Amino acid sequence: MPRKQTVQRAREARRQGKAPTTQAGEFVREEIHKIRRGEHGARSPEQAIAIGLSQARRAGVDLPPPKRGRASESTRRSAEYAYEAGQGKRRTKRQPRVSRAVKETLKHESTASASASALSEHARKAAAGRSAADRSAAARKAARTKGATGRSAAAKKAAKTRARRRHA
Repeated sequence: MPRKQTVQRAREARRQGKAPTTQAGEFVREEIHKIRRGEHGARSPEQAIAIGLSQARRAGVDLPPPKRGRASESTRRSAEYAYEAGQGKRRTKRQPRVSRAVKETLKHESTASASASALSEHARKAAAGRSAADRSAAARKAARTKGATGRSAAAKKAAKTRARRRHA
């Protein structure tokens, strides 16, 4: 169950016209924090992200399930179910026994899956799959949505990061 604050942050992002993935990011962020606090674990960073995305879909974020072939059929079905529940097209059947079993299983999993190094490794692998065209399109969109002040701040931060990495 996501915290009220997380749902409010996601709604705020929606009001600002941000992408559904950005809105869902709030839920993923909360899930990562839960794992780091030790509330439960996850088998991998991907599982932690998947749990967050599922909660986002159930909370009504307009994040459609992956297309056929992009994810396993069971993952796709699960995402479809969560999406429909969030859009009010389906009533969820509560199954306390299953819920408890999942919770208990997650408690036995590692919390290292939400470590900075595990997440950066995941990001590195994900970025390797993107082309230069994708990255440049993302950069153009970022420039469009930031405004002059935001662009200036981003440029200063990038320069600072480059300088820090040169001396490290």
